[in-house]
Amino acid sequence: MTNVQGVSLDLPTPDGTADAYFAHPDDGAPHPGVLLYMDAFGLRPRLEEMARRLAGHGYAVLVPNVLHRAGRAPLVELPEHINPAERPELFHQLMPLIEALTPELAMRDAGAYLDWLAASPLVADGPVGATGYCMGGVLALRTAAAYPDRVAAVGSFHAGRLVTEAEDSPHRLLDRITAELYFGHADQDASLPTEQIQALERALDVAGIRYRSELYEGAHHGYTQADTAAYNAEASERHWQALLDLFGRTL
Repeated sequence: MTNVQGVSLDLPTPDGTADAYFAHPDDGAPHPGVLLYMDAFGLRPRLEEMARRLAGHGYAVLVPNVLHRAGRAPLVELPEHINPAERPELFHQLMPLIEALTPELAMRDAGAYLDWLAASPLVADGPVGATGYCMGGVLALRTAAAYPDRVAAVGSFHAGRLVTEAEDSPHRLLDRITAELYFGHADQDASLPTEQIQALERALDVAGIRYRSELYEGAHHGYTQADTAAYNAEASERHWQALLDLFGRTL
């Protein structure tokens, strides 16, 4: 593990300024870029810590506040330990903000995030990786479909609603993707039941994409997030291994 630096910054998007966090090895050299997409609870110390851990393996990691139109992070007051069962109002506050982030708006932002990475002297030339958690897993997949020449690898962890009836359901975009994909599904995740996982895998096979889709037994939606009740240390470490293997092969 190398020493890393982390900095909070503001980056321009077509729809205003997005607050973000950027972590990178502190050797001053360019490293492969990674776009890390947040879960619903947003940009906060846990995600900054994850960005630094990834940077320690030799990556330049950008974590944008994807809900920047609604304000700077944190958008809601978060307890130190997040348990939605005890704080149901958190989701009531966050869901309208999440639903307002349409795929079109999110992908317009994604272009700005990718441009920022491409312009940074601390980011190596060439395609980047994307990793996302919960809603971020969907955003990472959409980004690979919208910018296939710029995203070489995607890790999607405990993402829900990957297969829906919508015209622009993530599984309908797979034929645009050139990246290698990895999915770490939680088996205790009501937002992605078994039949949806099977439908996703069929769509991946049809699209001819290089991918791995794995079920993490005993893991709940949100298992990577150490500041939440869903955290599962064993599943989280498995996710790190899978993500580092993926980026090691592709970036």
